[in-house]
Amino acid sequence: MNPQTLDHVAYWVADRDAVADFAVRHLGMHVIERTDAFTLVGANARRGKLTLFAAEGPRERGALEHVALRVADLEAALAALPAELEVERRRDGEAYFELGEDIVLGLVESAEGQDYDLDHVALRSTDPEATSSEYGSLGFRAAPPGPSGCPRVEVGGAWIEFQASEPGLPDAPLLNHLAVLVDSADEHIAAARDLGVEIDDVVDAPNTYAVFLRGPEGVRIEYVEHKPTFSLT
Repeated sequence: MNPQTLDHVAYWVADRDAVADFAVRHLGMHVIERTDAFTLVGANARRGKLTLFAAEGPRERGALEHVALRVADLEAALAALPAELEVERRRDGEAYFELGEDIVLGLVESAEGQDYDLDHVALRSTDPEATSSEYGSLGFRAAPPGPSGCPRVEVGGAWIEFQASEPGLPDAPLLNHLAVLVDSADEHIAAARDLGVEIDDVVDAPNTYAVFLRGPEGVRIEYVEHKPTFSLT
């Protein structure tokens, strides 16, 4: 397995239009695609994005702690947020806030990459070191701990970190899935079968072809291939 980049993070949300509107107004994103089932937002259709699947609320955080976006100028990015929003500064160059529906987003100052691309996803884990190792078997590369000190893995210059906390298995989770971009979904279907990893679904869509696997602690991971006809912007 050889994922190239962290393509998107997908949520279940009760009011996807409100979340999408916030992302467009304050996070340098635009609506890339809207269907009856989901809204896709991002700064660039070929970089890290957020997918908002319509679902009944309320949702439970479950395995998802937060998602952090990369910005070149943190102070400028914070100035673009609503004045009444409560922002927590955990470390130099980082700030976090709750958007609503229990969605926690972070902004991480970095000279690398594009503004509002995905920097990292923080997941809850009962055994962060073991979970990190399991992600390694799914194609994620081992990486030293980041600023939080938590174990993490790397994919295409972005990270998934594992924080020591009970994720549980909620009936109505906030996290739908994590998605990584690959050259060939079929190769990853074959690799999953060889490894004995549970295949949750295979989806052939107009712009993408993807396999969904069931990862550690119940997290769904999508290995998505952009078709040659990929036309989203």
